[in-house]
Amino acid sequence: MSSERIFDVVLSIVGLAVISPIFLLVAWAIGRDSSGPVFFRQVRIGKAGKPFRIYKFRTMVSDAEQKGMQITVGQDNRVTRIGKVLRKYKIDELPQLINVILGDMSLVGPRPEVPRYVAKWPADVREEILSARPGITDFASIEFKDENALLAGAQDPEKVYVEQILPVKIDYYLKYVRERSLWLDVKLIFRTLQAIFL
Repeated sequence: MSSERIFDVVLSIVGLAVISPIFLLVAWAIGRDSSGPVFFRQVRIGKAGKPFRIYKFRTMVSDAEQKGMQITVGQDNRVTRIGKVLRKYKIDELPQLINVILGDMSLVGPRPEVPRYVAKWPADVREEILSARPGITDFASIEFKDENALLAGAQDPEKVYVEQILPVKIDYYLKYVRERSLWLDVKLIFRTLQAIFL
């Protein structure tokens, strides 16, 4: 097991143990706020192109994917009241620590996309990006932490995402893959916490 993988697993187990009371509180709040499951699971593309199901706290109505796009735009009316808070502070991402322990993800790495957007990646870089485990955070997550607000004013949000935002994300994914190290992971974790809380 590599040092990066040991780092991921140990921090994820410790993190889950420490924040378990928050998990229970969030689960209770989601149940009180709207009907449906506590967790949202969605197919994403992982290392070597292998599909997996990502875990998040549910922040939208239970049939959200049947009611709109796979991206969130501005004041999306599918987002629940508690969901707005969970998204603002990235609390909805915490269940991905389970994905890290399972080996689907790392704490840091290119964010896993849904299959339809991975299919739009240029073929010459797709294999390179997918050579790394996807992560909970990375350069792109920090840069686009308010992505839904950026898309709010667009007439065609999906077109803007595909043509303007996705190419920038791809450049960030490649930057991480080409420069990755344990020290870079530590720095990106701290930068992510700063971006959320400051």
